[in-house]
Amino acid sequence: MSELSIELERALPSLRRSTDSADRVAYARDLWPRHHLAVRAGNVAEHRPGVIVWPASTEEVQSLVQWARRTRTPLVPFGAGSGVCAGILPREDVVVVDLKRMNRWRAFDPNAPSLDVEAGHMGLPLEEELGRHGFTLGHFPSSILCSTVGGWVAARSAGQNSGYYGKIEDMVASLECVTGRGEVVRLHRRTNGPDLVPLVVGSEGTLAIVTSATLRLHRAPESRGFASWSFPSTEDGWEAMRVLFQSGLRPAVCRLYDPFDAMLARRGSVKSHASGKKKAPGAGAAALRALLRRPAAFNALVDSGLGTKAFGGALIVAVFEGQGEQPTRDAEAARRLVESCRGEYLGEGPARRWMAHRYSISYRQAPTIASGLFLDTMEVCATWSRLGALYHGVRRALGESVFVMAHLSHAYPDGCCIYFSFAGSAAPGARAGEWDAACERVYDATWQRALDAAIAAGGTLAHHHGAGRSKAPRLGRELGRGVEVVRALKRAFDPDSVLNPGNLIPPIEPFPYADDAHAKAVHA
Repeated sequence: MSELSIELERALPSLRRSTDSADRVAYARDLWPRHHLAVRAGNVAEHRPGVIVWPASTEEVQSLVQWARRTRTPLVPFGAGSGVCAGILPREDVVVVDLKRMNRWRAFDPNAPSLDVEAGHMGLPLEEELGRHGFTLGHFPSSILCSTVGGWVAARSAGQNSGYYGKIEDMVASLECVTGRGEVVRLHRRTNGPDLVPLVVGSEGTLAIVTSATLRLHRAPESRGFASWSFPSTEDGWEAMRVLFQSGLRPAVCRLYDPFDAMLARRGSVKSHASGKKKAPGAGAAALRALLRRPAAFNALVDSGLGTKAFGGALIVAVFEGQGEQPTRDAEAARRLVESCRGEYLGEGPARRWMAHRYSISYRQAPTIASGLFLDTMEVCATWSRLGALYHGVRRALGESVFVMAHLSHAYPDGCCIYFSFAGSAAPGARAGEWDAACERVYDATWQRALDAAIAAGGTLAHHHGAGRSKAPRLGRELGRGVEVVRALKRAFDPDSVLNPGNLIPPIEPFPYADDAHAKAVHA
């Protein structure tokens, strides 16, 4: 047993904890794709926490934070580990705080309607239970199977139905949390005076540990209206989205896929392998690696008119929901608007297919990474007037070294989110024994160029994934003098910096990515 664990046991003997090696590996990281390169190289987790704890009440969380402040022990709050920005990267002197034992409904008010629920409640069970009561939160992130209420709040999450229900910050009426001072506070949304809730929402565990949230609810939808359209170009598609949202219509779901991503959406993103046979990476994987070592020509072909025509154009799927006949009427009104923006109506089919598979996550990432590639996503946003510069600037920056595609979702009257997906490989000339390290170099350079391009275009560096450690070094360029405000908040909420140090807040001095993402053993 480590000295840290012994000290924690003396101070808080009733707190459930573990120093088991399997637990320490499981809690060593989130799903930041850069970590996958280390796993592929055989380096599973260098930065493991000293202890993992599972508090069961706010009182236990408070006692833990008070102890951590006295002993200067860093704490890292943990939801379900599905973050993709290195929000979790502990060390031997760190205690990871898993909140999933705190999953109770504290107060359900069907008249408000609202629900006070503890931070560790998992997403899909929460929505299913609300449905049995005739309500919905309306928050459906793609990670709903593996994310928690506290994680949503910490990362400023967006769900697939954000067009109608908003993002998580629009759903939070109040928060209970334990600050880095060890104080339990209840923060309420206010219309007069300082409103502190938005400071904690999106703070990624650096200001306070969220222990419960009072969430605004909606009546479960009685009906839905579906519609889909194809477009000659992605630009035509987002112009239709702008017109749609500025008209006052609010589809719960409105997703625009660029031509290549639209082709994948039409085919379906999840394949079943009924035979159960596993195929090792072979000639196909080698060909893909070779193609992605020089991706610029591939991107140019896809972006050309020939490629757009071959893939069938861009695609919008829209889902309206609500009560009675209103969703159907909204879908019909949307059809009239969108067809005036060069949209060709495709009927309800593509939107219904999307809805039927909304939680169907592709598991092809693992074999793709095993074949020697890397995959990642980047979500940025901008006002409509800057969206074109953001889209083309980031796409060019990414396209120098990776194959890139995109879809647009989470639209608003004043702007939209762009979600880039990309795949890459080592640069030409990399030898088998240096493959993973060469992939890392391409990965890092790609991200740095793309973040710089987003800033240059007047966009944001994140929309709903958070910043973590992966974007923190560039966040200062986006925030400018606002960084000092963030640091001042940190000093006010957590003066001894015990809550997730190193996460989110731009460093005073630039720092490289953590060394556990660097290969130590290579499997050719």
